[in-house]
Amino acid sequence: MIRAATQKLAVAITVLSVLGGCSAIGALGDATTPLSVFDLRAPANAPVARGGAAPVDITVELPTTSGVLDTDRIMIRPDALQAQYLPNVRWGDEVPVMMQTLMLRALENTNGARYVGRRPLAGSGDYAIVTELVDFQAEVGADGITTRVSIRMTSRLVRERDASIVSSRTFTAQEDAGSTETPAVIDAFDRASDAVLLDFADWTMSAIGRRLSPA
Repeated sequence: MIRAATQKLAVAITVLSVLGGCSAIGALGDATTPLSVFDLRAPANAPVARGGAAPVDITVELPTTSGVLDTDRIMIRPDALQAQYLPNVRWGDEVPVMMQTLMLRALENTNGARYVGRRPLAGSGDYAIVTELVDFQAEVGADGITTRVSIRMTSRLVRERDASIVSSRTFTAQEDAGSTETPAVIDAFDRASDAVLLDFADWTMSAIGRRLSPA
């Protein structure tokens, strides 16, 4: 179910004026310009694991990505070969770090594993999740107005003791923003990330022998 963006987004307003009505497309701009900060959250009321936590430790490694996504700026593509950024706004972390946090929270919320973290508790854990983040941007239509958010990532569940790949999958989601207005674009990112994270959590739990039931 689509929730209102105000219920999901932790917004730190660092300027006195609101962004409503400003056009989205812009370059990185002056580094001294104050930026409004947006932070996506893992889905609320996510399904939980049947039978409780599996006795395994899972390490979620920092996703790898291309240089244009390795930033805290919010990317928007006017065309397939050009990358620009929303002016005067940014994510709370660099995109790979934010996605790692979202993946961690999505898995933790299932209560399906004994431990989920960025690093193993001891020398090594039971499984590591290795991810490549391919797409995390808004894309402007040919009319220059309609906008769609695309998220795509490929994850591999690796067994630590023998470095074998237990399972792999590509997760994709696309959501229409309707326009290049900043609030509409952020809301579309919110909905798309929800879809990807729910699929990701279900895949991970299934791979370690846990099924999810509604919370």
